[in-house]
Amino acid sequence: MRGRSDAPQGEKPAPAKERIHTAIARQLGVLIVSGAYKPGDLLDNEIASSEQLQVSRSAYREAMRILAAKGLVESRPKTGTRVSPQSHWRLLDPEVLAWLFESQPSLEFLKGLFELRMIVEPEAAALAASRRTSDDVSRMRRALQDMERNTVATDEGRAADREFHDAVLDATRNPVVISLASGIGAAVRWTTIYKQRDRSLPRDPMPEHWKVFDAIAMGSPDEARIAMQALVAQAQEDTRLSL
Repeated sequence: MRGRSDAPQGEKPAPAKERIHTAIARQLGVLIVSGAYKPGDLLDNEIASSEQLQVSRSAYREAMRILAAKGLVESRPKTGTRVSPQSHWRLLDPEVLAWLFESQPSLEFLKGLFELRMIVEPEAAALAASRRTSDDVSRMRRALQDMERNTVATDEGRAADREFHDAVLDATRNPVVISLASGIGAAVRWTTIYKQRDRSLPRDPMPEHWKVFDAIAMGSPDEARIAMQALVAQAQEDTRLSL
């Protein structure tokens, strides 16, 4: 995670136009998650930082609020603003994930993402197979058709991939599981981009996705669990091969 800022080719995490405070939060966020600023480091005070960045103090203050809400910094009276321990970071926040992948994510972090997916998604697929409705099945089918038509080499294809995984979580009817959708979806998106940063994917990911779909559509929890385990394991192997 140190040193270079190496966003995946063809896509940058930041939108083309940002508000000033959002751009500042992104700039500092990348520096923090990449290790340029380390936990415990004291940031320059508001006056010095706003002057250095050539922005208003109010814009800088709002950027600090964003970073604090994501657990990256903490401000205390008289002691200033310090970088928080990594254990405080909201690592599944979609923006924090984007900042992590804008730098070079560590092998440990990538492994942790896939461990999370392996813990959550296979059981979510099993629940979805037991609780899905016809609307859920239709939503998953449309997502996979869009993914197949556009491929995950495009923004549209990756959006469809995320929609499929979101639909599986939503079909669990478990609000706690569903609350993980934004983090899981962002993890799926950024690892997919990361795998293709230097070359195309080594294989077609669609067969594994259709196996998950078929098992859920048939209402087979055990088969859905096994199919999702295979999908996540293959995604992890693809990521390993891309390193």
